[in-house]
Amino acid sequence: MNRRHCATAAITLVCALALLTAPVQAMAAPVPEPAPTASASTEKKSLEEVRDEIDTLYRKAGAATDAYNLAEEKSEKQSGEIVRLTKSIADGQAKIAELKDRAGAQAREQYRSGGLPPGAQLMLSGNPDLFMDGVNQARQGQQAAKGMLTELEQAQEDLETYTKDASLNWEKIEANRVKQAKAKKSIDAQIAAAEKLESQLAKEEQARLLQLEKDAASTAQAAWLSSGALKEINREASAAGRKAVAFATAQIGKPYVWGAEGPGSYDCSGLTSQAWAAAKKPIPRTSQEQWRQLPHIPIQDMRPGDLIIYHSDATHVGMYVGDGSIVHAPRPGRHVTLTGAGSMQILGVVRPDK
Repeated sequence: MNRRHCATAAITLVCALALLTAPVQAMAAPVPEPAPTASASTEKKSLEEVRDEIDTLYRKAGAATDAYNLAEEKSEKQSGEIVRLTKSIADGQAKIAELKDRAGAQAREQYRSGGLPPGAQLMLSGNPDLFMDGVNQARQGQQAAKGMLTELEQAQEDLETYTKDASLNWEKIEANRVKQAKAKKSIDAQIAAAEKLESQLAKEEQARLLQLEKDAASTAQAAWLSSGALKEINREASAAGRKAVAFATAQIGKPYVWGAEGPGSYDCSGLTSQAWAAAKKPIPRTSQEQWRQLPHIPIQDMRPGDLIIYHSDATHVGMYVGDGSIVHAPRPGRHVTLTGAGSMQILGVVRPDK
């Protein structure tokens, strides 16, 4: 009885925790360092230096955002696991109650019949066939009772395991809650620093800054094309790929927002993950997990719908749409747009529907 009381108490605790707990990260990524601040006013820096500094801040914020988005994705799975675990505990408790009722009913029946099943009692009639039937029924009854007891014991052991697992999961959730909060604060600090730098620019300088970005992208794209990268890239999109491309290109013009997954705004991996979800092919939420989990393919085998992962830390992603172009959500202050696939440092290519 003590074991059952302990298990019941654990069930109550886990259920309460599951109801009171908001989703949090299961395995938090390392928290990025605090955002750097401008060491000098923008007046003392060239516009190119300001652009580089803004890009660095947004890159760091992008890495932090990826970690935070991954934390949210894992926390949802963790929360679902807690719910499933709680249901398993409740099912186990119901199973124990059912087995106890069955065992009690059998015991009462044997008490009423003097400890023998009806068939065994008929042996008193002197009929050999009835006698053997009674013996067999008696054996079957004993085996059934033994089986029920074994099953009952196993159910109790399973229940204890469930409660231990629930406690461990709860400890992990609580331990990582603080890390997730710190990661979110770091993202906000990085974004604020970048936005402050950009806001200090005059309108003419902001226009020049945008032109500098376009010029840098065009130079990189031209270098990529001159390398012969497109010579063998002439494959047709798959049926799912066409749906993903159609969804992604339909979002052109919508603003970039950190962590957004539509429908009014997107971040880079929010756009690609939602595009492939629209094609009935769910993929990981973040660019880093898309790079880690999806099949890698050579650039020369690329086809529309494939995802190009950028930068050495896999912190940006765009969808290849053909003719050397991608659709992507660039950064805060910008909108979903088409640009050259080689306009940024390519890490590699992944295929969601391989």
